[in-house]
Amino acid sequence: MQELENKMAEPSFWDDQEAAQKVISENNAIKNLVEQLESMTREQEDLEVLLELSKEENDESLLDEVDRGAAQLAKKLSDFELELLLSEPYDKNNAILEIHPGAGGTESQDWASMLLRMYTRWAEGRGFKVETLDYLPGDEAGIKSVTLLIKGYNAFGYLKAERGVHRLVRISPFDASGRRHTSFSSVDVMPEMDDDIDIDIRQEDLKIDTYRSSGAGGQHVNTTDSAVRITHIPTGIVVTCQSERSQIKNRAAAMKILAAKLYEKKREEQEKELAEIRGEVKDIAWGNQIRSYVFHPYSLVKDHRTGYEVGNVHAVMDGELDPFIDAWLRSRLSAKEENND
Repeated sequence: MQELENKMAEPSFWDDQEAAQKVISENNAIKNLVEQLESMTREQEDLEVLLELSKEENDESLLDEVDRGAAQLAKKLSDFELELLLSEPYDKNNAILEIHPGAGGTESQDWASMLLRMYTRWAEGRGFKVETLDYLPGDEAGIKSVTLLIKGYNAFGYLKAERGVHRLVRISPFDASGRRHTSFSSVDVMPEMDDDIDIDIRQEDLKIDTYRSSGAGGQHVNTTDSAVRITHIPTGIVVTCQSERSQIKNRAAAMKILAAKLYEKKREEQEKELAEIRGEVKDIAWGNQIRSYVFHPYSLVKDHRTGYEVGNVHAVMDGELDPFIDAWLRSRLSAKEENND
């Protein structure tokens, strides 16, 4: 924290506004952790004093107060531990989140829009900022694809738990016969790469196209070719951005998405190679759902990786994802500790 504060005191600190904001954000996050620890320490000391007092006076009401305080402190400690688990490279970065519906037309596209709302609610509840980088509406309802930039300290660290295929079971509002439907949407999450991260992207490997923005209408429709599509020829990766009216800004944002995708591709190749060395079969991406959301014939959301489940599916769709993220991060920590043993 002292190192960051020294940076903030430099005369040239505000020369790069974006870099300065990142330093301030990181410093505030670390300061918040320190303050949380100090606050919990004080609470523990106060509870110990109150416990001794309740014993001396044999006061049941004071003992009940200690029990309530201990439960609240345990919850704060659990949340604090979760933040400390986010120590991997790029965990602190902003997150680029993409949602793509599976086969199934309008039904799957509507499911994708429900996931978009869920992640937006979750992010806003944490005080994160959400920017829509690319949005392609469905033909009748829902969305064909969406790319979000979620800005906040540790955004990627939390949201990496959401990468995978999400399955919905419900009575379809688009089926006149009222039949039950199963739909799938994939969620991909990547860290927004900082400018100082070395991702080798050669200009000669890029095909850059511009076109008119095709948003939902109104202020999103441009009369100039400001939207940008970049194709990375060696890998075939295609990224688009049409959130800004400026072609230059859209191109810069698209290049950041491309850098993130190239990083993810490299990470997946490394994981695949390690899995082959260990003799394991590791499916990456489409086909195996990580979580099921059941609206009918009962209400249940279950994470198939950790076994964690809740019965209030509507609360989850309103953004209450933290218990699932917590369970996944802790399961990864346990797996790492077992491998180290």
